[in-house]
Amino acid sequence: MELAQTEAGLLLLGALFAILALGVWIGLGLLATGLVGVIALPMLMPGLATFPAEKVLGSAVWGSLASWTLAALPLFIWMGEILFRTRLSEDMFKGLAPWVQRLPGRLMHVNVIGCGIFAAVSGSSAATAATIGKMALPALLQRGYHAPMAIGSLAGAGTLGLLIPPSIVMIVYGVAAEVSIVRLFIAGIIPGLMLMALFSGYIAVWSLLNPKLTPPPDPPMPFREKLKASGQLIPVVLLIAFVMGSIYFGWATATEAAVFGVVGALALSAWGRTLTWRSFTDSLMGAVRLSCMINLILAGAAFLTKAMAYSGIPAAMAAWVGAQGFSPVTIILVLTLIYLVLGCFIDGISMIVLTASVVLPIIAATGFDLIWFGIFIVLVVELAQITPPVGFNLFVLQGLTGKDILTVTRNTLPFFVLMLVAVALVTIFPGIVTFLPNTMFGA
Repeated sequence: MELAQTEAGLLLLGALFAILALGVWIGLGLLATGLVGVIALPMLMPGLATFPAEKVLGSAVWGSLASWTLAALPLFIWMGEILFRTRLSEDMFKGLAPWVQRLPGRLMHVNVIGCGIFAAVSGSSAATAATIGKMALPALLQRGYHAPMAIGSLAGAGTLGLLIPPSIVMIVYGVAAEVSIVRLFIAGIIPGLMLMALFSGYIAVWSLLNPKLTPPPDPPMPFREKLKASGQLIPVVLLIAFVMGSIYFGWATATEAAVFGVVGALALSAWGRTLTWRSFTDSLMGAVRLSCMINLILAGAAFLTKAMAYSGIPAAMAAWVGAQGFSPVTIILVLTLIYLVLGCFIDGISMIVLTASVVLPIIAATGFDLIWFGIFIVLVVELAQITPPVGFNLFVLQGLTGKDILTVTRNTLPFFVLMLVAVALVTIFPGIVTFLPNTMFGA
């Protein structure tokens, strides 16, 4: 890597951290760092090319946001906001409890299955952990279930909000990497189910080894009563299945499927008598606020990416990494560590857009499939959600339980290890990620 580009990269990195340290919003911080790259760097380093800032800013922002694919983002967020304001979390526990009584660990599996279902609604890790936790944790502790296992399983399963499609983080990555959102959604299905199986399998084995820590099962319930208890939950599951099925079978694009999801969520909310003018406006404004925040981050990242591209930093870094002869395994290990460290300080969406301009050229030059890398990075971002000292899900569980962060972290450790196993599995066997999309759309 040329010396000037190395210095330019370090200066931009230093400027970004200095701006964020001042408490500036991440989106605005990225925009400001981009201005440093377009205006200040050529003045400090005459060897770099100069470009009109206003034209670069306008084209970068417009190019990043004027996307039909990106229209799926606010729609999926709105679908989740609508269902979030229904009795979904209450219905989730009542509807799932009768079906898991025969499994080792019994109601503890409600955490995993409930988070998996709600993940397909919200697309947010923290929201998934908080929503399911508010209903499931008090019920589990009241019935005498082992508190550390209940807390740990909820913290771990809450991260499914990022992996189970439709995922907000997948949409952001797809836009940043310019890959198919539909392929990403399909690629996330098997890893998501695999992670749920790992969590439930661990709960089952732990329960068999510690039978005295698991309360006795509830009285048997006839099949008809089970269906009746799940009456409010089944329509939500059918809505999710229809939305994902319309994408899977090619009936609709991701954006069109998001429209179906919003219409279906409104219909279910009206059927459940939770749709009021207040809930409608609250859900709409919640979706607008979150969408605007994400779009501001995307716009800032696009501008910074262009500023870095004009300086030749990403291409030079990719060439430098290639010249060092690093093995693909080494590159993956280093990126995993970097993302875990970043996850201690910033959220998953910011991590992806902040690093995309530098990391993606390296990944492409190394020969990794960008769809596979999208699922890999989502799994690593999930890990960061339960990594101390600033793992978001740890703070969510701390707020729900009132326990100190070290206790919550200790309870979550087995599920952190299971997620490391999942990362290792998709790295050693990439077909876990690529099989479905390649089968449907070709390699």
